[in-house]
Amino acid sequence: MQDLTHQRCINHRFREAVARCPECRRFFCRECITEHDDKVLCASCLRKRLKPGMKGFHPSLWIFRLGHFTVGMTLLYVLFYYLAQMLMALPADFHEGTLWQKGWWKQP
Repeated sequence: MQDLTHQRCINHRFREAVARCPECRRFFCRECITEHDDKVLCASCLRKRLKPGMKGFHPSLWIFRLGHFTVGMTLLYVLFYYLAQMLMALPADFHEGTLWQKGWWKQP
């Protein structure tokens, strides 16, 4: 077995190999190799691994994400609605900046 330092990329003959794909056992440079699920794989092996069945994809996933988005937007709406209600409940003097000039805190 030859050392990795003497190997060249299978796709780019003039580039030094930095990793070996554990699936196909070929050597690749930095541009031809990628990390997936804590493994270093070449592009062709990654395509083979992801193609069959597209693991983790369910048609109901979009409905689930839409539900999350709807709940989040509803919570934001309620939050801002009640924040606006609290600001509107403050006296007009507060909004005009004259409340602090009256000295309301000194009155019994």
